[in-house]
Amino acid sequence: MSTSLNSTCKLRTEKIFKNYEGMPILDNISIELYENEFVSILGPSGCGKSTLFNIIAGLDTPESGTYYIDGEESSGKLGKVSYMHQKDLLLPWKKIIDNLAMPLVIKGMKKKEAREEAAKYLETFGLEGFGNKYPRQLSGGMRQRAALLRAYLFSRNIMLLDEPFGALDAITRSRIHCWLLNVVKKLNTSILFITHDIEEAILLSDRIYVLSERPARVKDEIVVDLKGERDKAIVTTAEFNAIKKRIMDNL
Repeated sequence: MSTSLNSTCKLRTEKIFKNYEGMPILDNISIELYENEFVSILGPSGCGKSTLFNIIAGLDTPESGTYYIDGEESSGKLGKVSYMHQKDLLLPWKKIIDNLAMPLVIKGMKKKEAREEAAKYLETFGLEGFGNKYPRQLSGGMRQRAALLRAYLFSRNIMLLDEPFGALDAITRSRIHCWLLNVVKKLNTSILFITHDIEEAILLSDRIYVLSERPARVKDEIVVDLKGERDKAIVTTAEFNAIKKRIMDNL
């Protein structure tokens, strides 16, 4: 896993405040994401995690505070990051390769070139041989991998993943965790990840921000320094469970 030490800060929010119809949602949220780092945002349902992502993606604006991408003030600017939701949002009438090519076409690449570029990543994302299939012909886990690849092709710089595995069954989710741990080693990207699942956050992350109930405040920042391989067996170790207890004490 990556480390933030001596790395470039890719994303920084500074004192983000957000209200909705007079109700405070986010309260003084300041977080950082470093180059090639995987950071989870963990907190109760409805505390404002997705609202924070909407602000970072340029889809919403805060009452006060700002955020920086690669050192540049980026509040309200679209297209700076990729954003993947829980639902895969693949277009059912398009083949997988054309779903994947969409962000590249939108950015001005010719359709043939976009397909060729997307095809380069099919094997890495476990989709080799499925480019000409339709979304309905893929399993839930494969559709999520396709959606993740589409997000990566939109912006390889910073990826916002909003509970992307929340709708998967437990077995598929466990398998995709193992897959993701391997694939992120090959990708030059920084990932900010929303989850309600404590074990998922610990397994995948370099650091975890624990948020409070709404209005969301940062209650804790945890460096996940686990020895050995990140695999299913690690959830039984004392180090893993010590981190889990610390998180549970904050929720």
